[in-house]
Amino acid sequence: MDFGSLLTAMVTPFDENNRINLERTTELIEYLLDHGTDGLIIAGTTGESPTLSFDEKLALFNHVVTVVNGRVPVVAGTGNNNTEASIRLTQEAEKIGVDAALLVTPYYNKPNQEGLYQHFKTVANETKLPIMLYNIPSRAIVRLTVETIVSLSQIDNIVSVKDSSGDLDAISSILEQVSEDFTVYSGDDSLTLPIQSIGGTGVVSVASHVIGTEMKEMIMAFEAGEVKQAAKLHRKLLPIMKALFMAPSPSPVKAALRYQQLNVGSVRLPLVPLSPFEEQNLYRLLDTYK
Repeated sequence: MDFGSLLTAMVTPFDENNRINLERTTELIEYLLDHGTDGLIIAGTTGESPTLSFDEKLALFNHVVTVVNGRVPVVAGTGNNNTEASIRLTQEAEKIGVDAALLVTPYYNKPNQEGLYQHFKTVANETKLPIMLYNIPSRAIVRLTVETIVSLSQIDNIVSVKDSSGDLDAISSILEQVSEDFTVYSGDDSLTLPIQSIGGTGVVSVASHVIGTEMKEMIMAFEAGEVKQAAKLHRKLLPIMKALFMAPSPSPVKAALRYQQLNVGSVRLPLVPLSPFEEQNLYRLLDTYK
């Protein structure tokens, strides 16, 4: 299922007391839609899902669905390492009217491939929502193998994968074996163009908060056959993409948004804001780029 080529893994805006700020969320949504975003991933890693309560996630889902009002797909992060809890949140998100669910590989429990398969299959069987798998071994420890992703792709409503493994060989194998309507998205900004070049659909992006227009231009240049221009844009944007991960995400991107006069607040513990030194390095790079 094609959700668009540039999906933004949206940060969750907080107020001065670190509560979700829905007014700032509205402002951020409009900003992103004006700067190339084709779809929104909410309450994912970048949205600080581990520190959002069940009720906060539902309030966020409801608000974003209302504000977006069908203009772009809204994909809700409803997965965690508890299968029953994932089912419940996914079902509630479906009632609210999100367009799809993003299900992360269960972290900490360390299930084997059969456990991973059964987890995703069980959640998928309890919802009519299209499901995007989220393969992120650097955070979850466990990794979906090519074989497991291909097997899961045969379940009717498992329609896509966000792959943050960084393994282009594995991603090539996935693309070779899944059906044409199963989409593969890069989970790493810096691999957007390489993954697109082997048949990927696009990217679930953090950097699009800051360079969304430029990233969309790069993707569209490649799709138009302007490969050298796309590569030139990739090289130009790469330092920004890398800088936004100089510290655990989303601390850098929230700092970058504030520097651009989009106040999305700070991060919740156990994450911490950038140090003054890190902030100055980030701001210097942003000034140089602009």
